[in-house]
Amino acid sequence: MAAVPERWRFTVDAYQRLAAAGILTEDDRVELVDGEIVRMRPIGDRHMAAVNRCNRAFSRATGEGALVSVQNPVDLDPYNEPQPDVALLRPRDDDYARGKPGPPDLLLVVEVADASLAYDRQTKLPRYAAAGVREAWLLDLEADALEVHREPRPDGYALLRRYRRGERVSPEALPAVALAVEDLLPPAAGPAAP
Repeated sequence: MAAVPERWRFTVDAYQRLAAAGILTEDDRVELVDGEIVRMRPIGDRHMAAVNRCNRAFSRATGEGALVSVQNPVDLDPYNEPQPDVALLRPRDDDYARGKPGPPDLLLVVEVADASLAYDRQTKLPRYAAAGVREAWLLDLEADALEVHREPRPDGYALLRRYRRGERVSPEALPAVALAVEDLLPPAAGPAAP
């Protein structure tokens, strides 16, 4: 009987020690998912534009009701420290200087998906749900649509609704904040600007 090699899973603490030792740097575009250090894809123009649009829309709409965090890590559990493209956090006096936000602090996470669509949908969103993050949005740039995932369960979100341009959507934790989908999605792909 052949022995099957066992994978070593990094904990968030071990992952942080790699960064403290200088093995991982701020320039390394990596995140910890299921105990594995995962290299993130380069950010394309439409992806960057979508993150910028989300940042602007959420900052304007939420005011002091939420802290908008862009591409910063969140601690989900001992083996997961992903970096959602955008997160709405419960306001805290220290702005999270005393520790990264965890599931109770996350009002909403947003992943912007172009080339990363399958990974975001099949890997990252289920991790958010399993950790109890109440709501996750997936901006699908290819389909020019917004997926809203709610009702977290251990195996994923129970509720999914797709929104298109011309529709408005509110985060469940901030029902008074109504956003137009077109304010989140970048302009359709076309020729480069002069």
